[in-house]
Amino acid sequence: MAKIKIGRLMMGICQTNCYFVYEEGKTDVIFIDPADQGGYLYDALKERGFSVAAIYLTHGHFDHIWGAEELRQKSGAKIYAYEGERALCMSDDLNVSARTGRACTIEPDVDLKDGEELTTIGITCKVIATPGHTSGSCCYYFPEGGFVISGDTLFADSVGRTDLPTGSMSELVRSIREKLFLLPDDTIVYPGHGEATEIGHEKQYNPFVVE
Repeated sequence: MAKIKIGRLMMGICQTNCYFVYEEGKTDVIFIDPADQGGYLYDALKERGFSVAAIYLTHGHFDHIWGAEELRQKSGAKIYAYEGERALCMSDDLNVSARTGRACTIEPDVDLKDGEELTTIGITCKVIATPGHTSGSCCYYFPEGGFVISGDTLFADSVGRTDLPTGSMSELVRSIREKLFLLPDDTIVYPGHGEATEIGHEKQYNPFVVE
């Protein structure tokens, strides 16, 4: 069985983590959250010998979607997002981009459902709806790779903010406890900002969700 690999590029004013997932020895990648400068991201991957086959969004905030349209145009890849986030993706007020002076909206090509098993370029992940940071936030769990891409739901020893449109702290905590904490303890968590952590560590030490 081919080994699933993950790479990271940190981009933009919010230092957003952009991830690309691929099978060892292959060149097609799944790109998650093209934060900023889609053209730069496309070129940076091309220089490494990669091509973008699909674009997954964890949520629709400006710092995670600014580069999405340009990356879609250059790569021809479809954009996937959880169905509950479509309204936020398509509103520059809800996704906060209008406040930044760089208004942006994005229309996903594919709406995903909670619990859906999504297979692209031979790599399968499970879509986990995790409302809280936004009402349509989701995470992508790659069981073969032993990791989950958590967007702005779960961070190392912290959680995502909930003071922006559609956010809810009670929903966020419930999403983490009732969904992400069901994953194996050794699952690596790759968040939208900051460094990686593990589910087991967060279950024991995260002050926002430890009961």
